[in-house]
Amino acid sequence: MVRSLWSAATGMNAQQTNVDTIANNLANVNTTGYKAQVAQFKSLLYQNLQTPTTTANGDPKPTGSQVGLGVRTSSINNIFTQGAMLSSQSVSAVAIQGAGFFAIQGAGGETHYTRNGDFTWALSGNNSLMLTTSDGNAVLDTNGRPMVVDMNAIRAGYTTAFNSFLATWRANNTNPDGTLKNPDLQEPTMADLNTLSLVSSQIAIDAHGGVNYFFGGIDFPLNMHFGLYQFANVGGLERIGSTLFRDTAASGPAMNELTSVGLQRSQVAQNYLEGSNVYVADEMVNLIVAQRAYEMNSKAITTSDEMMQTANNLKR
Repeated sequence: MVRSLWSAATGMNAQQTNVDTIANNLANVNTTGYKAQVAQFKSLLYQNLQTPTTTANGDPKPTGSQVGLGVRTSSINNIFTQGAMLSSQSVSAVAIQGAGFFAIQGAGGETHYTRNGDFTWALSGNNSLMLTTSDGNAVLDTNGRPMVVDMNAIRAGYTTAFNSFLATWRANNTNPDGTLKNPDLQEPTMADLNTLSLVSSQIAIDAHGGVNYFFGGIDFPLNMHFGLYQFANVGGLERIGSTLFRDTAASGPAMNELTSVGLQRSQVAQNYLEGSNVYVADEMVNLIVAQRAYEMNSKAITTSDEMMQTANNLKR
């Protein structure tokens, strides 16, 4: 009877952890990039009441007698299914479609990982913009450096793109002697770089995570890509808050999608954010099941107490 008291108590403790996990999921139903969690349980030790022996005829008995001593939480697993793609008006908002993670530079210089693409182009001195999280932590490119867009990179990118465009235009619109095929055409001229200004709304992000800039009628690359990383065991990542994860020995080291062989590369969508993968209906059903399991364990404690009271009342 004492066993039943403690076994039911472990069941109540386990279901309390289950409810805590479900409540956290529901609390983060609108958190960008949040990944749901689910509690898993395992039984505790078993006490042998009777070991398998032989019958009167000398044949082995098919089973023994064991009674369990309760339950405990074995793990709280992270669910990394894809969240809904939510439209955003922010040009610095990006969402990942695939298994990749963004890389974020922590306050101490360490690298963290997230699916939350709610970023901001922040002023970074020397007439440049740096992509950061809402907490001001730098977003890292595929080389592990902060993603910074400055005027020198834009000038160099525009000059290279214009020269390439001009060479193609001349190849298509001039004769072998250098004269124009159509005299009414005018050869394109480079835009005045003195009119160039650094505006975050002119920054575009392509599906592969490349960063482009629009100036002088040309959309040109800045030779910068988002750092997107995958893990051998994504379930081994450690949560550190603010939708950030840290790699561990269980997850394995981060694998760069751009340089690692055999990885299916993720897609990046600008003007979108990835919503949480919490399904409210499922969580409410799980909450009801957990509540009823908690009640049943409490009923087992009450029943054990009544049985002990009955035994005590045998002697008047």
